Amino acid sequence: MAEPFHLFHGETPPANLPARFTCPFHYIPHPLSIRAANEVRQYLSTRSDWTEELDKGKMFGVLIAERNGQIGFLAAYSGLLCGRNDHEYFVPPVYDLLQPHGHFKEEEELISALNRRIEALTNSTQRQEWQQQLNRLEQTAKEELAKAKAIMKSAKERRDACRRDGRTDMTEEQLIRESQHLKAEYKRTEKRWATETEKVKALLDGMENEIRQLKTERKQRSEQLQEWLFSQFRMRNALGEEKDLWQIFKEQQHRTPPSGAGECAAPKLLQYAYLNGLHPLAMAEFWWGASPTAEVRRHGCFYPACKSKCEPILNFMLQGLDVEPNRQEENKHRHQEPEIVYEDEWMTAVDKPAGMLSVPGKGQAPSVWEWARNRYPHADGPLLVHRLDMDTSGILLIAKTKETHRLMQQLFESRNVRKTYIALLDGDVTPDEGFVRLPLCADIDDRPRQMVSYERGKPAVTRYKVLSREGGQTRVALYPLTGRTHQLRVHAAHPDGLNAPIAGDNLYGHPEKRLYLHAESLDFKHVHTGQRLHITCPAPF
Repeated sequence: MAEPFHLFHGETPPANLPARFTCPFHYIPHPLSIRAANEVRQYLSTRSDWTEELDKGKMFGVLIAERNGQIGFLAAYSGLLCGRNDHEYFVPPVYDLLQPHGHFKEEEELISALNRRIEALTNSTQRQEWQQQLNRLEQTAKEELAKAKAIMKSAKERRDACRRDGRTDMTEEQLIRESQHLKAEYKRTEKRWATETEKVKALLDGMENEIRQLKTERKQRSEQLQEWLFSQFRMRNALGEEKDLWQIFKEQQHRTPPSGAGECAAPKLLQYAYLNGLHPLAMAEFWWGASPTAEVRRHGCFYPACKSKCEPILNFMLQGLDVEPNRQEENKHRHQEPEIVYEDEWMTAVDKPAGMLSVPGKGQAPSVWEWARNRYPHADGPLLVHRLDMDTSGILLIAKTKETHRLMQQLFESRNVRKTYIALLDGDVTPDEGFVRLPLCADIDDRPRQMVSYERGKPAVTRYKVLSREGGQTRVALYPLTGRTHQLRVHAAHPDGLNAPIAGDNLYGHPEKRLYLHAESLDFKHVHTGQRLHITCPAPF
């Protein structure tokens, strides 16, 4: 196989190499990463044999690296591409699952054979026939026993009438014998049907027991294979240390590695670099093709590494590299305060800077909550009435009393607060106004990203109005009628929404200096005075 370390085409790469390695979880791609990604895209456009699969969507990655004074790049794709993990031009997998005579393929075939046997038994004609026969027997037995009970009831009523009226056509002894006979006959009928149904049940239970045993064996084999597989993924870091996936996930998150861990582009790239004497300089991952139905992935856009599968692995693999700080966690607002735009004895409205947390998070990053606690030390309420994403700027309400907080929360929950956001979208949005209705839920494999799900998602509705269009961008007013996490960001970016991500959206679009989303105004009735308040803070862009 050809060497996957590629030198740049055309002019020599610029001298301004990355000062520090890319933080994979929140970054703006370095110019060299963009250039490498463009070369990979050019290569993909020549592979007409991959067109159908590429159009469905695939994540690719590039790693800028240095070897013996030469600057070049590596390329990788996540998972499989057209059923293979060993295509030329790209780095190989950390562990090759597809070795034809390897342990994984052999065990996988045994598990597949179990699946086929389980499916064959579950859908067998014999099983269906026995089940139908059992259903018929149980129904017939039910009907016949019901008739026998009705006869017994009628006979008892007649016997009771005889005793009550003093009739002499049947003696007491005869009445007792009749009762005993009917009860004995019912018992014989009940036993006969029980015997008939038990015969068929025994046949059916035998098959069901075999299916259960096969499923148990399948589960055991699958768990053992997964455990063995994760032990084969022995990841390196820049310090020369090596750990398998079990160790990495146990030490960092105290859990089992998720399926597919170690097969994403980023770990593949770093692993190859460490094993082949290359010094990593920068990295980026981009999406090619159509967006998945649930997630928001746009063709050509760069995305951070996923949280569930990659974060623990990359936290280990990046040890020994000088990695740039996570922009999401930087203390860039340590000396910046929210600006007060409205205040009275019960509440305050502030303009939160983009990039500042609403409430305390990980690390020492400042938050509006901390600022409010210091400014209003005697406030007895929870303070923040609602929240804004860290990257979103704009109006945030602070309650000074517990009662004010409770009443304001009720206003928000009953949707009696009219919210207006201003956003700059990457793309031309049509028509000029309308609604987006896409249910949302958390992407549990890649938090904090949200996804569209008609099965698990909560209803989310946004009204929008186009304000202007210029240079391929659209300025819009957004009016959220519900308050789901990342609602405006997903509704803007999703193909079934506005299909135009908010400019600067690191999660769902193209990263820039900031997210161009601003909470511009809140309109509501004051919970104490009854006065109508319209608090406005113009967008800074």
